[in-house]
Amino acid sequence: MGLSLKNIHKRVDGEMHLADINLSFESGSRNVLLGRTLSGKTSLLRIMAGLDRPTSGQLLLDGRDITGLSVRKRSIAMVYQQFINYPSFTVYDNIASPLKVNKMDKKEIDRRVREAAQMLHLEEMLDRLPSELSGGQQQRTAIARAIVKDAELLLLDEPLVNLDYKLREELQIELQEIFKKRDAIVVYTTTEPAEALMLGGNIVVMDEGRILQTGETPHVYHHPATTRVAEVFSDPPINYIGCNVIEGTAHLGQDIDLTLSGHISGLSNGNYKFGVRCNHFFLQKNSEADIKLSAKLELSEINGSETFLHANFNGTNIVIQEVGIHSRKMGSEIDVFVNPACFFVYSESDELVVAPS
Repeated sequence: MGLSLKNIHKRVDGEMHLADINLSFESGSRNVLLGRTLSGKTSLLRIMAGLDRPTSGQLLLDGRDITGLSVRKRSIAMVYQQFINYPSFTVYDNIASPLKVNKMDKKEIDRRVREAAQMLHLEEMLDRLPSELSGGQQQRTAIARAIVKDAELLLLDEPLVNLDYKLREELQIELQEIFKKRDAIVVYTTTEPAEALMLGGNIVVMDEGRILQTGETPHVYHHPATTRVAEVFSDPPINYIGCNVIEGTAHLGQDIDLTLSGHISGLSNGNYKFGVRCNHFFLQKNSEADIKLSAKLELSEINGSETFLHANFNGTNIVIQEVGIHSRKMGSEIDVFVNPACFFVYSESDELVVAPS
């Protein structure tokens, strides 16, 4: 089975929510829509589900136009951010509800419910009511109800966003295994690059209702086609250092002159942006190839077991990811080191020139 979206546009009260959406999904594929809040991910998912109709464009299922087909007539299952369960139904009946609506044989219903419950570790909770479950267990129930349908299209709209970190990590791993066992087209939305990388498969990077780049997830991560893609696919967003290349030397400000070598050796004369992900900055020199940037520390942000340092280098704000929890004096001068082998190079028009090998 294949699903294609052709020239999809969506306007609401004159405001553009989606523009020029052209995508194809194959049966058994895992697909992640990555974008920040209001990038159009949910709007696109609702159109795929049949909950909304596009202002223009077509949805084709194996070549058949299903643009105006009712959601009830589509083989879809959807999981939302909020875990939605029937409060008066047991876990068993919640999972079984879509099968009962389709008047499936009772033995087949029982087989499917128990199989889905086993996948999501709900076997011991089938007789409980949703009010007796934790948030993670409720979301597991909602996911089980979606996958038990064995639908052709499985849509998940940031299903783990309201769970705590440990539960999210567990379910991310479990969902990968569940997706591998199914022939459905899986489309999963997230705002988090790390989650997208963990889920793998194919990725669609979105921003302001438009598609920025598509492809296999690892490839897009390592070769973001524009500065905007690199920003969306980095958390915190990728850093940029402006430079001017003259006759094989890059001038980065503060009298930093870098002789071009390795993957950046072929740069012609002109102005560029060197992109550096925050985990490629260090506060100590790790190799002879490292260059030193003198920066002023403006903010120290502790996040879990990491510290993110916000600093100013030559008038440009940069973020350094430091392993561990550290206390540093605001306003102090710090030395930041980076290996040029980590540089993404972008042109003045914000297009990728060369990526690290």
